[in-house]
Amino acid sequence: MPLHISSTNNPRIKNLIALQKAKERKLQNRFIAEGVREVSLAQSAGFKIIAFYICESIYRQDLDYPIDFDQAESISLDAPVYSKIAYRDGSGGVVAEIEAKPHLLAALSEIANPLYLLLDRIEKPGNIGAMLRTADAAGIDAVILSDPITDIYNPNVIRSSLGTVFTMPIAVVERTELIRWLSHRKVASYAASLQATKAYFDVDFSRPSAILMGSESAGLSQDWENDCTDRIIIPMRGKIDSMNVSNSAAVIIFEAIRQRSRGKSV
Repeated sequence: MPLHISSTNNPRIKNLIALQKAKERKLQNRFIAEGVREVSLAQSAGFKIIAFYICESIYRQDLDYPIDFDQAESISLDAPVYSKIAYRDGSGGVVAEIEAKPHLLAALSEIANPLYLLLDRIEKPGNIGAMLRTADAAGIDAVILSDPITDIYNPNVIRSSLGTVFTMPIAVVERTELIRWLSHRKVASYAASLQATKAYFDVDFSRPSAILMGSESAGLSQDWENDCTDRIIIPMRGKIDSMNVSNSAAVIIFEAIRQRSRGKSV
């Protein structure tokens, strides 16, 4: 008979709650994902599922996002226990405990004319998730996190990315290694900066390119300001001088896609 848990004091439930913390995720090299779509995408992307936790009174099968429960142990939960481990409302009645993957630059595929999104010290998990969704929608070749403050398995990254954190090619790296890697692959890096004078639409994105976004609070580090190929700005026509980082990334990304789709050369 499958294991059933009816108490929030169960050690496995306590551990799932602990995995909401970055320190524990790093220590155990595992994380949790909740929601039918998110769990399905993690499974289809080849992540190792350690266990499924299911509230049968809530769970409903979604044919667009199938889950193979035969791949790992399935544990049923009473509704009060499930609500204790669910990080958000409307998560669909399923939580998966998953083994983390390494995200190395060396694992990214060689691409003839790549377009990358670089995120330098981004702090807010919701912004990371939103930019992963944009990268997925635009068909970006990879998202590379430079010296990240927030780990990519933060529950809010998973939630706000709608599971694209599992399907997008991702690398996590220190800035110095990333700069060497970009130079070796002859990828031009364009950094969004409030100090720039060149508009983002005046840059040629038709060649191998990387769009670089800095942190919400401090912007780009001085090192990146010095080491990028060029600095670009989104001209502001209103009363404020900047936009949310995820919105800014979307504007620049889709200009790059527009240029590439039309074969434009500036």
